[in-house]
Amino acid sequence: MRCVIYARYSSHQQREASIEDQTRICRARAEREGWDIIEVFADAAISGATMLRPGFQALLTAMERGAVDVVLTESLDRLSRDQEHIAGIYKRAIFRGVRLITLSEGEISELHVGLKGTMGALYLKDLADKTRRGIEGRVRKGRGVGCVVYGYRMVRGPLGPDGEFERGLREPNPPEVAIVQRVFAAYAAGVSPRAISKALNAEAHAGPGGGLWFDSTIRGRSGREDGLLRNRLYVGQLVWNRRRNLKDPVTGTTRPRRNPLSAVVVTEVPALRIIEDALWQRVQDRLSRESAPRGERGEVRFWEHRRPKTLVTGKVFCGCCGASFAAIGKDRLACRAARQGACVNKRAVRRSVLQGKVCEALATRLMDPDLAAEFATAFTKEWNRLAGEASAGRQARERELRDVERKISNIVDALAEGLRAAGVKDRLDALELKRAALTEALAGLGTPSIRLHPEVGRVYRDRMRRLNEALAVGASTEALEAARALIERIVVTPSPDGGPADIELIGELRAMLEIAGIDLPNANRSEAAPDMMAINAMLGSVKAGPGDHYPLVGGV
Repeated sequence: MRCVIYARYSSHQQREASIEDQTRICRARAEREGWDIIEVFADAAISGATMLRPGFQALLTAMERGAVDVVLTESLDRLSRDQEHIAGIYKRAIFRGVRLITLSEGEISELHVGLKGTMGALYLKDLADKTRRGIEGRVRKGRGVGCVVYGYRMVRGPLGPDGEFERGLREPNPPEVAIVQRVFAAYAAGVSPRAISKALNAEAHAGPGGGLWFDSTIRGRSGREDGLLRNRLYVGQLVWNRRRNLKDPVTGTTRPRRNPLSAVVVTEVPALRIIEDALWQRVQDRLSRESAPRGERGEVRFWEHRRPKTLVTGKVFCGCCGASFAAIGKDRLACRAARQGACVNKRAVRRSVLQGKVCEALATRLMDPDLAAEFATAFTKEWNRLAGEASAGRQARERELRDVERKISNIVDALAEGLRAAGVKDRLDALELKRAALTEALAGLGTPSIRLHPEVGRVYRDRMRRLNEALAVGASTEALEAARALIERIVVTPSPDGGPADIELIGELRAMLEIAGIDLPNANRSEAAPDMMAINAMLGSVKAGPGDHYPLVGGV
């Protein structure tokens, strides 16, 4: 009888001699049976959970050609550990008249297919569960698993009770730490990942794994939370089990799937922190802004999102329908809705001319010094009024705290004189808790003071002139973003008489004040501070004061 032998081992950690051992004992069995061995098929370091094995596929091809009478292997799980695959192999063998014989089980029948297939599947599941359980335990102890993250190096741990060195210890690697901090700082300042990678490659800095730097290596993918800028280990958090890998039953390829948040394991490892929280948050905010939008079914719609390239990108809107303007050529912008026939504004504007007028207006027309001085006086007065109203709450809490301390003092004096009334201790405990709460609340209160200088308009214009000079000689990304922050909207409205379009620049008042050196609070962090919603409403309502609206005229 024509016999072929199949041998396999599944892990790179096993010996290659395993193939020779399996082949040797199978040859001995074939000689005893008097079978002619015509070929030996083997797969080294390939899991039995997949059918995409070269040796196994060659075996199936030989069976299909009718060149085989007996398939001999050490055990059924050498052929496969998947129940579905084992059943399929058995069906093919029966159809072709081929006997499947193993040294462990003998000749394979339907009973072996059911029982051994089930046992193989259970073995794989049990092995996976045990592996995951072991990895989770190591992560919860703050030990690294898998490849060493760029910026760190392995540390040889002490000997354990089992005589083995402790694994998974990491420490910052100073040369790589400097690169990581440089990448974070550059990206937070507005430099693109591609520009960062080009600079690092030009300086011959080896990337993760010793290869070249790529923009995808730095940016990563938002859906998978990978990439250097998204790695939370840099802020001292070891994260594991964000995804699981599922094998496609048809192709055998591995596909990642996101795990629920409840399954994600996060362990604090402060000794591995190399990036501060403030820088990390700035980077994550920019990553969120620049990530590709997704559709209703979660698909990435990257073609709808582009990083701003010019001063006016994403800032120009139609005065008729409110839709944004889009590029219709190399240097022209037009209403997006009008291009679809949904708006009557057919007027296109030349981007280069529009940018020139905007730069000029930002520096010389917005924040008129005289009007800004009036605004500064009115703003300071309103701020102080709101601060005075808010401070009334502080005074009330201080009075309540004095009253509580007086009651505590009275009870303590009574106890010192021998008072033993029921419920006194409970009353004292309640007062102590109330005093602690009031003390903590008062400790968090402050009375911030903001006073706008009357010369805020002149300061703004001086700084804007310098910013425009930087833009004129070739804007850095940081200078460009600073100028863009000053623009809320640019509204383009067609002229009724068919002349040049009316262009209105609407400045972002808060950014304009910050350019002038005024640091406004971003949130109401103190109960003694004025309500920032009221302050923001006041800022947004001031139109004539600092001149945040200005019409731009001319042939654009």
